Amino acid sequence: MMRLPLFEFRAPRTIDEAARILDGEGTGAMALAGGTDLLPNMKRRQQVPQMLMSLRYIEELTRVRLEASASRLGACVTLADIAADPRLRNGLTALAQAASLVATPHIRNMATLGGNLCLDTRCNYYDQNYEWRKAIDFCLKKDGDTCWVAPGSPKCMAVSSTDTAPALIALGARVRLVSRSGEREVLLADLYHNDGLDYIQRKPNEILAEVLLDPKHGWKSTYWKLRRRGSFDFPVLSVAAAARITDSGVVEDARIVIGSAASRPLVAVEAAKSLVGRPLNANSIAEAASLAARIAKPLDNTDFDMSWRKRVTGEFVSCALKELRGDDVRSERETFMRTRLL
Repeated sequence: MMRLPLFEFRAPRTIDEAARILDGEGTGAMALAGGTDLLPNMKRRQQVPQMLMSLRYIEELTRVRLEASASRLGACVTLADIAADPRLRNGLTALAQAASLVATPHIRNMATLGGNLCLDTRCNYYDQNYEWRKAIDFCLKKDGDTCWVAPGSPKCMAVSSTDTAPALIALGARVRLVSRSGEREVLLADLYHNDGLDYIQRKPNEILAEVLLDPKHGWKSTYWKLRRRGSFDFPVLSVAAAARITDSGVVEDARIVIGSAASRPLVAVEAAKSLVGRPLNANSIAEAASLAARIAKPLDNTDFDMSWRKRVTGEFVSCALKELRGDDVRSERETFMRTRLL
């Protein structure tokens, strides 16, 4: 049995109190929301904070405000609540879909939006118990000097496996970061670095408090996830797509984001640009899918063959765009998963 290391526990009631605690404790403290990722990491000694600070009792972080002018989602809203909220449809469907596909119902009841956005990067060489990692002299991400995925690389290649980040980036989301010295808003797409070790620009003394979304009138969005099992598994590839489409079927604006193919979600800028001013027909979809697949460069440190995952990227983008067009792709999704994952 893997046991948690010893730690001090704090449970502030306000975000100001939480910010003061983090500022005073320094890098030895970590914020705890649902704990569905952090606590297993602590059992494997991947993360060993001296103090855990629970955010569960801060009422401000559990609020959801969906208004005509803007939407604000507290960081401690559970993924189960997001998946079940009927207001998160049409323009925000991608977020509800992404939340509904995380792990199992039990985990979604605990896991939070903010926790999923700050999810630690993953790798076959990193996500092992302490004794296994010690046997290979550890790795660059924790306690070692070598990235075993690419031994000649000075950078960690661990993969971003968050489901909600690609969806929210496609929706143009921003996040509010709070510390004792003040607060700042950051475009979610700019929150991440393409480095498995230094993967997020949130500072140790900052709390991710809220997700901010502008109105999505006229937008449609969707989220596609590749995993071996129908539940529980982290994504080994994901595609989020969002588009504003006129009544005549012409794309006015679009965003496509590729997840789990690098240490950060990848925004397929050229693929999205290629759709603007055109209808979602066979030619425009094929061109966008090809352009999006070019930026996906998966490595051999998660499930499935990496070259196959790269080919699947284009197919997932194509299916996502067909869904935005209004096609019923549920049977295509089921057939794809049944025939390709055997």
